[in-house]
Amino acid sequence: MKDECAKGVVAGVFIARNGAPSPHGFVTVPADVLQLDHSGIPGDLHAGLTRRSGPREPWLPRGLRLRNDRQLSALCPLELTEIAGQLDLPALPPEWLGGNLLIEGLAGFSRIAPGSRLAFGGDWRGKGRFDGRAILRVEAYNMPCRRAGRVVAAATGRKGLEFAFVKAAAALRGLVLSVDLAGPIAPGDAVVLVPPVVPKGG
Repeated sequence: MKDECAKGVVAGVFIARNGAPSPHGFVTVPADVLQLDHSGIPGDLHAGLTRRSGPREPWLPRGLRLRNDRQLSALCPLELTEIAGQLDLPALPPEWLGGNLLIEGLAGFSRIAPGSRLAFGGDWRGKGRFDGRAILRVEAYNMPCRRAGRVVAAATGRKGLEFAFVKAAAALRGLVLSVDLAGPIAPGDAVVLVPPVVPKGG
């Protein structure tokens, strides 16, 4: 692998737990470290090897058991700042959007291609053998929805933001990920973006 992989850093880690102070179950709270296993973050509301089909799969009956490709949500500080600016807010905390990871330093964060990997920890620079602690697979862009908009509206006391958020967050809502290599992730960890392998045309 070339030593040209994009590099970032973990700026924060968060977890959504039952009984959290917010009435919105997916809202997260800061943590010192995420101890990942192959179900995601143990104790987090989105943890599990499988999940139920729902509105994101309109071609499927509701409630079917699918592989859980939405174990973690990752956000970018610059993109949150851009959304906040469009909504005339001083800031947009990642907790309001259910973020598990806040990652800075990777340009075009919400446009990172599905199939890419994010490798965390160690001194690895994308060359040689990985010496870090955890690897997550980028599954998809996380489409903005009114559910998150309702949290923003409630937190700010501005009802109109329920719908305005969906528009402002278009192409800036971050990524959903699954666990490839289980291990701990903590603030300050290096993040290396490993692009997907695409076969060359003949």
